[in-house]
Amino acid sequence: MSALRKWLFTGLLVIVPGVITAWVLNWIISTLDQTLQILPEHWQPDKLLGMHIPGFGVLLTLLILLLVGGVASNFVGRKLVSWGDAIISRIPVVRSIYSSVKQVSDTVFSDSGNAFRTAVLVQWPREGVWTVAFITGQPSGEVASYLRDEYVSVFVPTTPNPTGGYFVLMRKSDCVELEMSVDTALKYIVSMGVVAPPPLPVPDEPN
Repeated sequence: MSALRKWLFTGLLVIVPGVITAWVLNWIISTLDQTLQILPEHWQPDKLLGMHIPGFGVLLTLLILLLVGGVASNFVGRKLVSWGDAIISRIPVVRSIYSSVKQVSDTVFSDSGNAFRTAVLVQWPREGVWTVAFITGQPSGEVASYLRDEYVSVFVPTTPNPTGGYFVLMRKSDCVELEMSVDTALKYIVSMGVVAPPPLPVPDEPN
């Protein structure tokens, strides 16, 4: 029985990662393939080829992103984006949603943004219990005026789904900056500590 149990768990360790990866990729590709609906019916790959081949939506999405990025990177494109933002900012309700999403996307995806650039070790949810978190910036405005010491904005993700979590303000001195990259820290969180980061190299002893 012990041998059968060992084989069962070994099989799960081999199959489960592959099945989950295939499921996630299938979901992403199927979702992006919906972008093909914006094409005229006689231009859609399913009509041209007479069969459905998954993945054309991914190529179309990448092409759209490249075209929009190229146009928005020049002077005229920036003006158009600015005019579009001004128009949306005049629409009630829509402007609140759009401005919030834009601020988050600008912070996360912008080259000048500081979000998720540093992994830190913090005591959470109480003293003596440690977890890995990410510095997302510094408090400003009214919030900063109430904080006497040097504070940083910290995102504490949940496990194994790091898209949810807690936003807290912590003293910078209470955050231990880690050498590991953000990608390594995310893997560590998602795996619930199973995929441990590599140890730091031991410095050579002086002769």
